[in-house]
Amino acid sequence: MRGNRRRKLHFSKIYSFTCGKASFKGDENSQIGGPGFSRVVYCNEPDSFEAKIHNYGDNYVRTTKYTLATFLPKSLFEHAIFPLIIVVAATMIKEGIEDVRRKKQDLEVNNRKVKVHKGDGVFDYTEWKGLRVGDVVKVEKDEFFPADLLLLSSSYEDAVCYVETMNLDGETNLKLKQALEVTSLLHEDFSIRDFTAIVKCEDPNANLYSFVGGMEIEEQQYPLSPQQLLLRDSKLRNTDYVYGVVVFTGHDTKVMQNSTDPPSKRSKIEKKMDKIIYFLFCVLFLLASVGSVFFGIVTEDDLESGTMKRWYLRPDDSRVFFDPKRAPSAAIYHFLSALMLYGFFIPISLYVSVEIVKVLQSIFINQDIHMYYEEADKPAHARTSNLNEELGQVDTILSDKTGTLTCNSMEFIKCSVAGTAYGRGSTEVERAIGRRKGSPLVHENLNGENHMEDLSDKKPPIKGFNFKDERIMDGNWVNEPNAVFIQNFFRLLAICHTAIPDNDIDEDTGKVSYEAESPDEAAFVIAARELGFEFYKRTQTSISLHEFDPVSRMKVERSYKLLNVLEFNSSRKRMSVIVRNEEGKIILFSKGADSVMFERLAENGRGFEAATQEHVNEYADAGLRTLIIAYRELGEEEYREFDEKFTLAKNSVSADRETLIDEVAQNIERDLILLGATAVEDKLQNGVPDCIDKLAQAGIKIWVLTGDKMETAINIGFSCSLLRQGMKQIYINLDTPEIQALEKAGEKAAIAKASKESVLCQIKEGKAQLNASKGSSEAFALIIDGKSLTYALDDDVKKMFLELAICCASVICCRSSPKQKALVTRLVKSGTGKTTLAIGDGANDVGMLQEADIGVGISGVEGMQAVMSSDIAIAQFRYLERLLLVHGHWCYRRVSSMICYFFYKNIVFGFSLFLYEANASFSAQPAYNDWFLSLYNVFFSSLPVVAMGVFDQDVSARFCLKFPLLYQEGVQNVLFSWCRILSWMFNGLCSAIIIFFFCTRSLEAQAFNQDGKTAGRDILGATIYTCIVWTVNLQMALAISYFTLIQHIVIWGSIVFWYIFLLAYGAMTPSFSTNAYKVFIEALAPAPFYWIITLLVVITTLIPYFSYTALQMRFFPMYHGMIQWIRYEGRSNDPEYCNMVRQRSIRPTTVGFTARVAARSSRKR
Repeated sequence: MRGNRRRKLHFSKIYSFTCGKASFKGDENSQIGGPGFSRVVYCNEPDSFEAKIHNYGDNYVRTTKYTLATFLPKSLFEHAIFPLIIVVAATMIKEGIEDVRRKKQDLEVNNRKVKVHKGDGVFDYTEWKGLRVGDVVKVEKDEFFPADLLLLSSSYEDAVCYVETMNLDGETNLKLKQALEVTSLLHEDFSIRDFTAIVKCEDPNANLYSFVGGMEIEEQQYPLSPQQLLLRDSKLRNTDYVYGVVVFTGHDTKVMQNSTDPPSKRSKIEKKMDKIIYFLFCVLFLLASVGSVFFGIVTEDDLESGTMKRWYLRPDDSRVFFDPKRAPSAAIYHFLSALMLYGFFIPISLYVSVEIVKVLQSIFINQDIHMYYEEADKPAHARTSNLNEELGQVDTILSDKTGTLTCNSMEFIKCSVAGTAYGRGSTEVERAIGRRKGSPLVHENLNGENHMEDLSDKKPPIKGFNFKDERIMDGNWVNEPNAVFIQNFFRLLAICHTAIPDNDIDEDTGKVSYEAESPDEAAFVIAARELGFEFYKRTQTSISLHEFDPVSRMKVERSYKLLNVLEFNSSRKRMSVIVRNEEGKIILFSKGADSVMFERLAENGRGFEAATQEHVNEYADAGLRTLIIAYRELGEEEYREFDEKFTLAKNSVSADRETLIDEVAQNIERDLILLGATAVEDKLQNGVPDCIDKLAQAGIKIWVLTGDKMETAINIGFSCSLLRQGMKQIYINLDTPEIQALEKAGEKAAIAKASKESVLCQIKEGKAQLNASKGSSEAFALIIDGKSLTYALDDDVKKMFLELAICCASVICCRSSPKQKALVTRLVKSGTGKTTLAIGDGANDVGMLQEADIGVGISGVEGMQAVMSSDIAIAQFRYLERLLLVHGHWCYRRVSSMICYFFYKNIVFGFSLFLYEANASFSAQPAYNDWFLSLYNVFFSSLPVVAMGVFDQDVSARFCLKFPLLYQEGVQNVLFSWCRILSWMFNGLCSAIIIFFFCTRSLEAQAFNQDGKTAGRDILGATIYTCIVWTVNLQMALAISYFTLIQHIVIWGSIVFWYIFLLAYGAMTPSFSTNAYKVFIEALAPAPFYWIITLLVVITTLIPYFSYTALQMRFFPMYHGMIQWIRYEGRSNDPEYCNMVRQRSIRPTTVGFTARVAARSSRKR
């Protein structure tokens, strides 16, 4: 309805449990005015003296990491450990650009406009940042709330409104809010003119689900509850407008209280690389110290009784360096000279090379066609290149649910009526299992029949309805043996709900659309509509349907008088409605979880219980959410007694009102007649079960952190195979009678103490279960709710909670606030010391993404907040499989190998300088020409390393996905462990020793050329240098697993360029080329001995590494080595051999549909 017309529908008649009223009797409201509950709001009087003295903050928010004043010093401090200022500058520029993006986002939000009361009943648009505490605002349909508001009234007469909290908790279903009755009449702008009130409430806090306060109007006190609080970043839906008063602004709002500061992230390999550099600095100082001490001792003994031992150094004519009389000073001078000379031990260009490689790797990630989502035209986007190698070391994934694992939609797909299973559709889980078995289209019906999906049937898809079964569609249900049961089944689905029909008929289909509190409720109503029971009208007291009449085969109108609605809640786990049909019969329709419904069946209503239970189990195995459907007829007297008690309980204002209502409802919801069961699919994104299965086989743990209810989260756990039948589930919640009794009493200190003790006790019981099952193949799942999580994250409890959680195959945290998501992520990251990855798509996931080592944002339907705060953006959860198992593994291996090789080549070069100087009495004389020293890391050895870091592959992408356990090489860090790093350094040390001594001994005692001349320092230095260039480049060729044309060019090109440089540099004037003048043309090239030495020394140097790798590959292969053997021996298509290798990744305690199938097979055996 539009304009000033007001809806006459009183929703309080429908939502019998939601009256929007709270009581002042509890101690909770008595705390108002004390510490933590001191906020006072002067409604519609923000400029009054009393309002101004409180000095509340304005509504401007800032999420930028830096301010203008803190950018330079803060960024410099964070990156001071970088040895090169160029790398620091590049990083600062990159972070500055990212912060500018955040600044733009802040400006966009702060400059949004909303209608604010300016006085005399006049509303005008004001920017969000200009809002003040106490302002009265008018928010219209589909607008976001600009601050935390107290609901005053709405376009509905009973002051209810629908709110979408997707940005806060990820839930897409609408929340019902209701204003106080005293303010519900403020329906027009002019009615706000004289409105004043004083609000006293709690201080700003991060709890999204609680609010304590009171409103004083005309000296009368009215209690406030979360039912009246509209949170910033929530959206008004299905309501024309609401009036609200601003209670919390800016950083005081609950969504900002849940936010965390943007972090600075560096990979573990980079941090370890810093430690290696520090280690090499220590080695540098040690070598310089040893050489200086030795040089000082020898220098002091040079001139003894007038005899000069090292006469060629002229110690008698030295000023300081070789002066025997000033040996200590000479040693100090030598130490400084040695530091500069041995500086080649430190790979100065390593950081720049790594940055170049990471940028190129990011380009490959961005360009990967296999991670391009064509439907939305969204490729993968690595927003930072710092964390590429971290993608190959992820130990734990913490995932949001709604919009990340699921599509934010529910589909009715199967049902069981009167013991017969209907529905030919297949779920994502079933399709994933079918693909694994090689039959993606064939699936087995629950009746035992096999059916092929009719690909020619291309009817337009109906949102919420994916049901296919010709036996009951198109009115064919009237021919079924149990047609009466089918009729009552779908009639119940059309009546037992709280959905509202939309007044606008879909122009394309001509069908009624619905607004429901939950997507599964909408799916039931749509299913009933499609199968002949169309719900089209609702009033305060009636529900009207268009029903398919089995006699006339036409649709007829039927109206049901709505007597009572017994709402669903987490403790009841069921919902019921009581209606009177046109024949005057009173009928109770009920739907709920199997755990509470089967026990409520009458003895004569259990005819199909066994068959229905079997179907429910099979639906659960297929990842479907199930509800049991039942009904009963009520006698007039029985209903009258119930209605009296129910009305009395509803009108009760005592603390145990909800308990009284539950007790009355429980007495009427009994002796039910079973009709059947529904099965809806919380529609997973395409490929989610496959992806989770592969990630589980890779040894990655998966946690789900969601704001959804526990039941919803558990159902999704089954859908995506994080949970399965037979898995032991450890629940931690505070739904115990003792805690509920304390909550009714309202003693906060006692509640907190008892809750903490209860959580601690449940954690200990869970650990006891795990200890008792040690040695068995039992898998455990941990499921904890948000209230319990509050205490589990306390400093003295969180360690024990983490110990329990990491021993479970999967962990699901329900009703989690954004801040709790971030705190859980921080706990896992700091507590395990392993790499964590968080993935989400909404604003409520931002804290979690920023807290994790790697934040992956999904560019879905919930806006771009998650993407803007992420390190990497992808369009679908399924792309995480390729991002981690392929790109992650490759990047980790490439960066690890290139860093190890960088240290190797620098140690070969640097230690050869040390050996030469030691051989030359530590005279600080370099073995090589100055330009040789300068260009070693620039032209003769760096490009092959960069090419290795960009192009090398130990195994192909296909094998990375075929053998997921390969990923564990990164998680266990086997390629960048200290053992591997030191072994490469030792290899460099051995290479330097072999090259130096073989070259010096070969050239020491014989003529070098035909003229009989011996080799001087110029010839020796050039020969050693040539052997080093050949060795380090051929060592690279041996280490590479995957050659490309570019790698051939840079490896052989580096060697060829050395000779070209010798020619060009040697042709320059002696004043410039010094001792390299024509050394190649006149001395080296004509001498066969030079070429023989080069050949033999290089081969000899590479033999140890070649022998070691050959022996390891043959007798002690690593996992990637085993896969390489499969490829080399042509056994990639041998299923038996491949399964033998792959079997190492399938463990009984993992999750995923592979583990589910294995567990089911073991149960059958």
